[in-house]
Amino acid sequence: MVMFDMAGTTVHDNDDVNICFQAALKSTGLPITRDDINAVMGLQKPLAIRLVLESKLTDHSTITDEYVNELHDVFLAETINFYKNDPRVKEIDGASDVFRALKAAGIKVAIDSGFSRDIIDTIIERLGWERDGLIDISVASDEVPQGRPAAHMIQKAMAAFGITDPKAVAKVGDTPADLNEGHNSNTSFNIGVLSGACTRAELEAHPHTHILNSINEVPALVAGVLVD
Repeated sequence: MVMFDMAGTTVHDNDDVNICFQAALKSTGLPITRDDINAVMGLQKPLAIRLVLESKLTDHSTITDEYVNELHDVFLAETINFYKNDPRVKEIDGASDVFRALKAAGIKVAIDSGFSRDIIDTIIERLGWERDGLIDISVASDEVPQGRPAAHMIQKAMAAFGITDPKAVAKVGDTPADLNEGHNSNTSFNIGVLSGACTRAELEAHPHTHILNSINEVPALVAGVLVD
């Protein structure tokens, strides 16, 4: 099985998620930058919001669950509207061909994300991946006890396919959260890609087996190697 991230890995991201975050956090009046948000990219989104607030506020008592949830609701609305309606929404070039190549090699194609289920479903429907039979499973961060960097999303997908050995799994993503998820899951391949939020230097600072330009290099790397 190969577990792919979404935004920046399989879904084109021209800072779109960052912009949705900026819009959601605008009401705080805090000086939140692109780098502040990229530092938490890939994490479960309520946690990401909380961490950004904690980095900016001395008094953490004001960061209540209710406040975080209010901001997350704004993020959800902004993000769902973007992925439903914006004409710029598209897959990373070649993503569908990558999925087809892996399936032809007998490898399950899985998607996970720091997004919640409602956003994942919006993206998958928009891109037609499920309709076209290109992915075998998707796992959202709100469907497991902990999102990235914990191993729960990968473990949930493995269980669905009866995969017992994490060495039969590759993790692919564009953020440190993805690489740490793969590391914590003990996957055979833990692959960073440069199509998203982070530079090579930023990814190389975290556990990995490979850093690739994009997912288009994945089938040749893993086909014939991943076995349970």
